[in-house]
Amino acid sequence: MKAFFKIILLLGFVFPGPGFAVEPDEELDDPVLEARARDISQNLRCVVCQNQSIDDSNAGIAKDLRILIRERLVAGDTNDQAIQYVVARYGDFVLLRPPFKKETYFLWFGPFIFLGVGLLLAFYYFTRVMKKRAKD
Repeated sequence: MKAFFKIILLLGFVFPGPGFAVEPDEELDDPVLEARARDISQNLRCVVCQNQSIDDSNAGIAKDLRILIRERLVAGDTNDQAIQYVVARYGDFVLLRPPFKKETYFLWFGPFIFLGVGLLLAFYYFTRVMKKRAKD
């Protein structure tokens, strides 16, 4: 039974849940605006963490962006206007799902290029090792 609890604890560290970084002082009183803000912040990338949304990140810049989004919504911006406001300052990289256009090709194809180069290097390395072993 102790082993079961250790495994559960280990899985909690390996697969942590969302951070829920939104602090109570950031939340809006209007539940409709707050829901819109949460929806937007779940689709914006933290520029520090890079693989988390600003909704999940505890970084200071993520908090600033969450507050900025809420300010824009209170000022009357639509969701798209608030997102475009942030994109205008940080570029398409801030979107967790960047648009497919010439400027974002690297965001879309970069991981596959790195994977391909890595596989080619591994193939080259292992063929050299096999040839060396065959000579010996």
